[in-house]
Amino acid sequence: MPADTTRLPHHHEASGEVTEGLPAGLTSAEVTTALAAFGPNILPSPRKDGIFKRIIAQITNPLIYVLLGSATISVALGHFVDAAVILAVVVINAAVGIVQEGRAEKALDAIRNLLAPQATVRRDGRRISIPAADIVPGDVLLLEAGDRVVADARIVKERNLRIDESILTGESVAVTKSAVPAGDPGEGSQAFSGTLVVAGQATALVTATGARSRLGQITALLERVEELQTPLVRQMNVFAQQATAVVLGLSALTFLYAWRIGGYPVSDAFMIVVGMAVAAIPEGLPAVTTITMAIGVQRMARRNAILRRLPAIEALGCVSTICSDKTGTLTKNEMTVTRAVTAVGTFDITGVGYAPAGAFHQGGVEIDARKFQPLQTLMRSAALCNEASVRDTSEGWIVDGDPLEGALLVVAAKAGEERERMRAEFPRLDEIPFDAAYRYMATLHRDHDGSAFVCVKGAPEQIIEMCTHQLEASGRVPLDRAYWLAAIDQMARSGFRIIALASKKLPSREHIAFADIDQLSLEGLVGLIDPPREEAKTAIAECRTAGISVKMITGDHLITAAAIAGQLGIDTSQPPVSGDELEALDDAALAQLAERTSVFARTTPEHKLRLVEALQSDGDVVAMTGDGVNDAPALKRADVGVAMGRNGTEAAKEAAEMVLLDDNFASIVAAVKEGRAVYDNLAKVIGWTLPTSCGQMFVIMLAILFGLTLPITPVQILWVNTISAGILGLILSFEPAEPDIMLRRPRATGEVLLSRFLVWRVLLVSALMAAGAFGVFQWAIKSGADVETARTMVVNAVVAMGIAYLFNVRYLHAPSLTWHGVVGTPAVLIGVGAVLLLQLALTYLPPMNQIFETQPLTLLQGAVTLATGGILFFMLELEKQLQRLLNPAMRMDRPAGLT
Repeated sequence: MPADTTRLPHHHEASGEVTEGLPAGLTSAEVTTALAAFGPNILPSPRKDGIFKRIIAQITNPLIYVLLGSATISVALGHFVDAAVILAVVVINAAVGIVQEGRAEKALDAIRNLLAPQATVRRDGRRISIPAADIVPGDVLLLEAGDRVVADARIVKERNLRIDESILTGESVAVTKSAVPAGDPGEGSQAFSGTLVVAGQATALVTATGARSRLGQITALLERVEELQTPLVRQMNVFAQQATAVVLGLSALTFLYAWRIGGYPVSDAFMIVVGMAVAAIPEGLPAVTTITMAIGVQRMARRNAILRRLPAIEALGCVSTICSDKTGTLTKNEMTVTRAVTAVGTFDITGVGYAPAGAFHQGGVEIDARKFQPLQTLMRSAALCNEASVRDTSEGWIVDGDPLEGALLVVAAKAGEERERMRAEFPRLDEIPFDAAYRYMATLHRDHDGSAFVCVKGAPEQIIEMCTHQLEASGRVPLDRAYWLAAIDQMARSGFRIIALASKKLPSREHIAFADIDQLSLEGLVGLIDPPREEAKTAIAECRTAGISVKMITGDHLITAAAIAGQLGIDTSQPPVSGDELEALDDAALAQLAERTSVFARTTPEHKLRLVEALQSDGDVVAMTGDGVNDAPALKRADVGVAMGRNGTEAAKEAAEMVLLDDNFASIVAAVKEGRAVYDNLAKVIGWTLPTSCGQMFVIMLAILFGLTLPITPVQILWVNTISAGILGLILSFEPAEPDIMLRRPRATGEVLLSRFLVWRVLLVSALMAAGAFGVFQWAIKSGADVETARTMVVNAVVAMGIAYLFNVRYLHAPSLTWHGVVGTPAVLIGVGAVLLLQLALTYLPPMNQIFETQPLTLLQGAVTLATGGILFFMLELEKQLQRLLNPAMRMDRPAGLT
C-alpha cells in the first residue's frame, strides 16, 4: 500500500529528491505543525468489552453455576431469604471479579505506557532520542541493529541493513533493505512500523505514522487484550474446581444422611446442605489469586521492574542465580575519562560528569593538551569515531547516545577538539558500526589534502592486534607491544574501563571495507571510571543471604572486571574467566566452571547463551540481563530474561520477560523479592480460605451426624462466607513481603502450593473452628440463652476466629505475636474494621435480625465470642513455635552460614 506522504513539511517531501537540509531534520516549529496535522504516533487502542459482557464472563464459571442452581431450587422451595443471600454471594463475587479485571487492565496499560519505545531522530541539526509517540511525517529517523522501527519510513541511506518483517508478513527471514532513488515504489527501500532492525544502520525519512502506517491498518493485531493469567492462576482455577467437586460430593452424602437417617424434611435438608456447600466452595479463590498477581505486578512497576510476560512472576520467586552485565547495571553508567595513555606519556584528566570542563595533567602538573601532538590526535579520533552528542539542558549536561561515547566527546572537548568543529573539518564519508563480533567501530573521513583516513576505536586487545605502528611526536614508528600491554594491565588493575583508538591514512575513497582495517597506527588508550552503584552493593549482599548466586558477565578486561567485582562484594575467590577460555571448554566442563566462577570477562552474547545453558543444566533457575540485539537468544533461554529499559534495544526488550526502567541491578533483586512475596501471599490466601470454609462445613456435618441442633443456620453461613471471602480473603493479597523473606533459600520450581504444612493447617484450623463454634453454642445454651442468641454468638465467634486466623497466617514462617503482626498493615485494618461494622449491623440492627434470625448480644456474650478468636490465635501461635522447633524446614531454610 502506498505510504502516506501528504502534507509533509515542504522541504522534506518524500516524493522529491533528498535535499541538502535533510541531515538536519525537522525544526521545532515544523514538528509542532506536523503534530497538529497528523496527531501522535500511536496505534488505535484495542476494543474492550462492555459491562454486560464482563458480567456474563464472571458468571460463566462452574463455581457460580452451583450457586445459581442452589438459588433457583431455594426459590422453588419457598426459601426466598436464602435465595436472596445466595444471589448476593454471586453479585459480590462478580463485582470483585470485574474490579480485579479493571485493575489488571490498568496494570497492563501502565506497562504498555512504560515500555513505549524510544526513537532516535535528527532534529534542528542534532541527534536526539524522543518517545515514539512524538514522531511525525518528515522526521529523519536514525536506525541501528536492535531498534524497533516506530513509523513507516523511506530509507535514504543505509549500511548492511536487514529488517525482520515477520510481524507484518509472517516470514521469519530478515529482509535486506537498500536506499534507492526517490520515487521508486518498491518496498525494498521502505521500513515499516513495528518491524525490527536485526543488522546494520540506516537513515530514513518518515512517511506515515500511527493509524496511517501499515501496522496501524492491520487492526486484527489489536483486537485482543492480553490476558492477565499465568500457569499458577490456571492451576488455582483447576484447584478450585476440584475442591468444588469434593465439596459437592460431601454435600450430597450429607443430604442423603440428613434426609434418610437424620429425619430432616427434604426442603430443610437441602437448605442445610446448600449452606454447607456455599460455605465450603472457594468461589472467590480464582479472583483473589488474579488480584494478588496484579498487585505484585504493580508493586514491581513501582520498583522500576516491568513484567512483559506474567508467568515470570512465578519464576522470579525461584531464581537461584542472577547473571548481570556490569556497565550501567552494577555501575552508575556515568562514564568519565580520567586517564589517557599515549606513546609520549600518561595524562590524568580532571572534571566529572558530561560538562566539558576539566584540565589535563602530567606528573601532577597541568599541561596544554594542544602542545602534545599524539594526545591531540587521540582526542581528535575520540570526537570523530563517535555516534553520540552532548548538550546542555536546564537539568545539566546530558548525552544523547551511548554514555561511553559521550564521555569520549567530553574529554575531546576538554582538549579543544569539539565534535561539531571536527565533523566540519573532517567530514565523515562512511562507517562500520560497532558489533560485538569484532569489537570495534570504524569511521572514514576526508582529510585537508583530499585524501582519506580511518579512525578506529574498540577493545584494546582487539585494536592492538590490528596495529603495526604507534604515533609518537616524531610521527609513525613501529609498535612497542610490551609498553601498551603493560599500560593496559596497570589501568585494568586500577579499575578503569579501557578503550583503544587507532587510525590509518588511505588513498582517496568514498567507502570503507573490513579489509581496510589493518596495519593501523595505535594513537593511545583512554581509561574511563564508572563507579559501582551503592545500592548494587547492598542488593548483592541481600542476594548472598537469600541463597542467590550473582555472576558478572562483561565485555571488559579480566583485571578490570575482577576489580569492580571486588568493590561490589561479588565472590572473587575463583579467578575471572575470559571468553576465550570458555570457548575451549566442552559443555560438561563449562557447567562445573560456571557454578564455581562468578566473574566472566571479554565475553560475547554467544558466551552468555552457553553460560545460561550450563547453569540450567545444573538445576539453577537463571535470571540474565542484556541490552543488545545479540543478547536476545540468552534472554529467551534464561528463566527470567531481563532487558535494560534505558539503554536496551527493542530487540532485547522483545526477548525478555522483564524490563528494568532504571537499568539497575537492585531493581532485579527487588523484583525477586516481590516474586517471593506474591507466592507467599497466594499460599496465605489458600491457607486462610480453606480452613475458614471447611470449618463451617464441619460444623454442619458434625451436627447432622450426631443429631445435634445446628449451631448456625444456612443463611447465617451464607452471610459469613460472603463477608469473609469478599473482604477478609482479599486482604491477604495486599500483604507486603515478610521481613525475613530474603533469608530463605530460593523456592524449588516444582514445589506444590498446597504444601504438607498447609494441608496440616487446613485440617487443624478447621477442627479448632468447629470445636470453637460448638463450644460457644453449648456455653450460650447452658447460660440460659435461646437458640437464636446462641446462633448469633456462633456467627460472631466464627468471624472472630476468621479474623484471628487472618493475623496468624500473615506470617507463615515467623511469629505473628509482635506489635507489627498484631497491628497489621492499612489493608488489614481497613478490612477488619469493615467486617466488624458489618457484624455489629448483623447483631444489633432489627432488619438484619429479622432476615438472618439473629439477636442482640450482651456485653458478656460479646466478650465470649471475641475470646474465642483470641484463644484460637494463641493456640495457633503455639503450634507455629512447636513446628519451628520440631521441623527444621520451618526455620526459613536459611542459606549456609546463617542462623
